[in-house]
Amino acid sequence: MSTPPLAGAAMPPGAFSGPQAQAAREVNTASLCRIGQETVQDIVFRTMEIFQLLRNMQLPNGVTYHTGTYQDRLGKLQEHLRQLSILFRKLRLVYDKCNENCAGLDPVPIEQLIPYIEEDGSKHDDHGAASQLRFASEERREIMEVNKKLKQKNQQLKQIMDQLRNLIWDINAMLAMRN
Repeated sequence: MSTPPLAGAAMPPGAFSGPQAQAAREVNTASLCRIGQETVQDIVFRTMEIFQLLRNMQLPNGVTYHTGTYQDRLGKLQEHLRQLSILFRKLRLVYDKCNENCAGLDPVPIEQLIPYIEEDGSKHDDHGAASQLRFASEERREIMEVNKKLKQKNQQLKQIMDQLRNLIWDINAMLAMRN
């Protein structure tokens, strides 16, 4: 009779078992988008570093230069280019996975997202359009009121800052006169 092997003996280190493995494989679209955004930021950063290296490199125009420095900079440049190609491949994988996840979703027509008055005379949803229009106009009116109040508060704050500035100026002038 043989004993079963230990659970961790056959698995490589870092491998998950059970529900953890499924959770690691199932990544939602929002986290994929975040990973994609970070990848794009890394691509931009690496590209800026490449341009910085290229700007600092001397052209071989007959000027003597140290081959060690040149080789070091060339190695850094090649490493950045290799990392850049890896990042682009990662971005492509994220893009493909996002498209795969969103393939089953029905795209919402823009007309349903933006309330507007149809000019072609169709009256198929007048009640819904009228309520949306009323809601949008009320919301716009509220925003205008808030903006008006905000401008008034900003004006008051500006007046207070001007008064404080003048007060500090007067205090500094009196202190200077005293000395």
